[in-house]
Amino acid sequence: MSPLAATRHSTGQAQRLDPRRWIVLAILSGSLLLIAMDTTILNVAFPSLVSDLGPGSVEQLWIIDIYALVLSGLLVTAGALGDRTGRKRMLLLGFGIFAFASLLAVFSTEAWHVIVARALLGVGGAAIMPSTLSILRNVFTDARERAFAYAVWAAVLGGGMALGPVVGGLLVQDFGWHSAFLLNLPVAALVIALGARCLPESRSPRAGRWDWWGVGQSIVGMLALAGGIKQLGKSGFTAPLPWLLLALAAVSLTVFVRRQLRLDNPLLQVRLFAGRAFSIAAAAIFLGMVGMGAVLFLVTQWFQYGQGYTPFEAGIRLLPAPLGLIVTSMVTPSLMQRFPIRHILGTGLVVMAAGLALPWVVQRSAEIGYPAVAAALAVLGLGVGLATTVASVTLMAATPAQDVGGAAAIEETCYELGAALGVAILGSLATALYRANLPALSVDGPALGAVRDSVGEAAHVAQGIGGDAGRTLLDAVSAAYTTAITPAFLVGSVLALGAAAMTWAWIPKDLRPTENAH
Repeated sequence: MSPLAATRHSTGQAQRLDPRRWIVLAILSGSLLLIAMDTTILNVAFPSLVSDLGPGSVEQLWIIDIYALVLSGLLVTAGALGDRTGRKRMLLLGFGIFAFASLLAVFSTEAWHVIVARALLGVGGAAIMPSTLSILRNVFTDARERAFAYAVWAAVLGGGMALGPVVGGLLVQDFGWHSAFLLNLPVAALVIALGARCLPESRSPRAGRWDWWGVGQSIVGMLALAGGIKQLGKSGFTAPLPWLLLALAAVSLTVFVRRQLRLDNPLLQVRLFAGRAFSIAAAAIFLGMVGMGAVLFLVTQWFQYGQGYTPFEAGIRLLPAPLGLIVTSMVTPSLMQRFPIRHILGTGLVVMAAGLALPWVVQRSAEIGYPAVAAALAVLGLGVGLATTVASVTLMAATPAQDVGGAAAIEETCYELGAALGVAILGSLATALYRANLPALSVDGPALGAVRDSVGEAAHVAQGIGGDAGRTLLDAVSAAYTTAITPAFLVGSVLALGAAAMTWAWIPKDLRPTENAH
């Protein structure tokens, strides 16, 4: 290329760079942080909410689960709708719904008010999350800058999920459970005001009618899949309901996929999975969240019930995981410029596996304490940050611009369902091992059943007994639970190693998503 041509090329490249792109990244990061924190902040607000509103057991389950169910069910539809009608419009609409739902929750006086509010929060979240990635894909035309933007996105998502209990603990202990929802209002108002002014609009016009049949099939299939996974964690593998839901999900999603393959303008371009890089990247995100979701769930219980920490104290002790995730998310883009994707992704999965296996290894020769758990959380966070960041960049780089909404929905679904499956499968394994490790106890009747049901129920029984007898019971169940969770983590480690092996075997050796701007 001649110097003049090179200059013209450089000038043209500079003209293609959106001058607002870093402001856009800041706005979208702030919006994503709010959504990510909202997925976990209720964990610490829930006891206060139950004490205030007195919901029944069924209502409690709906309050906890409805957000993730609605979010998972609507992600594909919302991503496709944003591609057609405008991603900025969808994002701002989502935040409008999110703000209204938060206001409804703040003024809730009955349990069903909170259930409706949480469902609407899921609708808003489904509209927001795919739009953030799609807008980033459109604004950052330089591939290296785009890799950094995705790294920030992954760090904010993972860090926000882990920071939710910390922020929630601070708010709830001083201002009550309403404050967990009140926090959303000023942030949503700020994002709407700044977004309306600064965010560019983009869309992928498509011919043909809106696929209402596909919408129905995807919603039914994803709701059934998310519901079945959650029921596995609650009811166990012998209950019929989760398997009925998973069977319904299999049928609905199979019909959906077959229909999408026949359409000229599908709701979701499922042929994206034909690309090995896309499929492995999606699997890496999914398995990364299986491990992270299970660990955050089980370790939080261990902190609160086994070690006697308050929810806020437990949240503080979880910080090594998000801090590790944020660190590696920020350095991953520079690594992607130097090394092939397969090596970075594979290494991230191996580091993640090491973090999951560390508590089991330590327990072979010593009693597990917080230093070992903190080290495991930090290593896990480093691995998850490395793996999910490079996977996000690879997944979106492998996607044509007109299909970014669907790819973003797939990525978000991997995050949501991966975390839910980690809690369901590894949490169920830990519960089974906990029951097997319980010694003979000096309680009987309903109290014994509650003790065997979960470590949380056992802690409540011990508190009710009180005195030395209660302390002895709590020590026994804590020891059984500590022994139970490390093999569950080890299973997650094996899954991560399997994903690493697939990465090195199947991702092309020369794939470098930071070297193109398609």
